[in-house]
Amino acid sequence: MKHEHTAPEAHAPARGVSRRTALTGLAAAGAGALAVGAGAAPAWTAPAPAPAATAPRAAAAAASAAAPDPSPGAMKLFADPGFNFAGLFALGAAGMRASEVGEVLTAVNTINAAGLSEQTFTDTFRGWGDRLAAPPAAGRHGRETPSQTRRFRSLRAAQYYTQALFYVLGTDRPGDEQEVYLQGRRAWDTFTQLCSPAAVRSKVPYGNTRLPVWFFRPEGHRPSEPRPTVILTNGSDGQNVDMWTYGVSAALDRGWNALVYDGPGQGELLFVQELPFTPRWEQVVGPLIDWLERREDVDRSRIALTGLSMGGNLVARAAAFEPRIAALVCQPGCVSPWLGFDKELRDVVTADKAQTNRVWNEEVVPELTPQLAYTVKKRFEIFSEEALRAARAGRIFTDLWTPAQRAISLDVTAVVPRIKAPTLVLDYDFEQFYPGQPRRMYDLLRSRREYVKLTEATGAQLHCSPMAPQQHCDLVFDWLADVLHR
Repeated sequence: MKHEHTAPEAHAPARGVSRRTALTGLAAAGAGALAVGAGAAPAWTAPAPAPAATAPRAAAAAASAAAPDPSPGAMKLFADPGFNFAGLFALGAAGMRASEVGEVLTAVNTINAAGLSEQTFTDTFRGWGDRLAAPPAAGRHGRETPSQTRRFRSLRAAQYYTQALFYVLGTDRPGDEQEVYLQGRRAWDTFTQLCSPAAVRSKVPYGNTRLPVWFFRPEGHRPSEPRPTVILTNGSDGQNVDMWTYGVSAALDRGWNALVYDGPGQGELLFVQELPFTPRWEQVVGPLIDWLERREDVDRSRIALTGLSMGGNLVARAAAFEPRIAALVCQPGCVSPWLGFDKELRDVVTADKAQTNRVWNEEVVPELTPQLAYTVKKRFEIFSEEALRAARAGRIFTDLWTPAQRAISLDVTAVVPRIKAPTLVLDYDFEQFYPGQPRRMYDLLRSRREYVKLTEATGAQLHCSPMAPQQHCDLVFDWLADVLHR
């Protein structure tokens, strides 16, 4: 739920928001955006006391004390809602074999016992990734460990490295970000090679670089048999293991092909090549469809496109300009990622670049707590090479205006009415990043459309239903099967 703040005076926007109100806005804009009331501690552990809340966080907690708790009882792994949201993603992935309940809960206990922080969260999950990525001990009588065991150990390792990657910028070794990404990437590549059949790996030309792709085919496929195919698009901070949980596994179970890729601002292109997001996602998806259309095992008339989290914005832009998309799913509908930042922070950014950056550097940055500094670094590294490099060096970027303009440019309000493909727009109870935007996207659509909200009544609340990926996939793929049936 979104916290309410006093709007700045119109005649002095910069100075009116640059201190405490802007900082509170940053807290709400980050992973800790949920309003959390009192709830029971997890039954399996007695968490260590959380660090003292900063003034903005304390104020936000007080303002939301009477609000419904989106993660009650046993759903509360961590006292902090941002960390809790991440932990729920790891736990929910167990339904797709991308984590193990016991491993995740053991990690949760370890982190709470040590004292919850970016450092303990990163170190603990990275340790679990290292444990599972290492070659397993030989089986009985010295026989080699079966590939099936290595396969899913690698998938779980990729999950745990992904958890560590999200918070590494808040640790005492932010420069490890690329290496943590590469550790997770190696685990993911090992998993894909051990799939049956092995995923096809390729590089698709895009501008001056190439997009890494992984093409999954169902077991028992025939190379000459065209099948429906789904292109799975990640969001602003997800990794490929999330695409397994939110689409690949479900697609294969239904006899579909699935394509996973890294675009600019994602995966390899972000963490290795340092390429930020682009507002022209049709230029990303177009080459992927070109690549698919050259394959005999792809039905060209049944290529669907899905977007998870901020990917719901990216794929809407692509579908507005790419006529070969037969069906579109936005999970959730996201019209403007910039509106996911709190208004007080957005008001710091004006048309005057010099003034914006002066206020940022002189009035906002000096008052950032370590927790808020982490939030700033993580939220903006995807939009700016300078922000990414500064974050890895343990510094706050000095140019707020440039990455803000890139985020603003992702607004798809004007192009959504151009979409021709049938479109499913998902929404979630307690959607904490893009509240109200899924309905807005649905209202803008002129094609065949459907709007569905996943609810707390079935444990599918929160952004992207972290506790219910199986429900999520059933809904998406049942809809796709209906739309693409012939």
